[in-house]
Amino acid sequence: MELSKETIRKMIESVKMTRDEELTCGHCYDELDRFIEMKLNDKHPEEALPLVQEHLDRCPACREEYEVLLEALKSMTE
Repeated sequence: MELSKETIRKMIESVKMTRDEELTCGHCYDELDRFIEMKLNDKHPEEALPLVQEHLDRCPACREEYEVLLEALKSMTE
């Protein structure tokens, strides 16, 4: 299988963005309730839980889960 230059560039960028401390999807999911609760209470979860925010910025699957849960909880409190 031959990789395109764009695919290789994206892979290199992903590697360059790795950090010593990162969350797995499982760890991110474990923190979503706290993250969302803070968000709904007008706190700043991105400051309090920066690793969760970074994971959500990089992982489309976790970001989608976050957005669905956030919208569901918002609709319950309205």
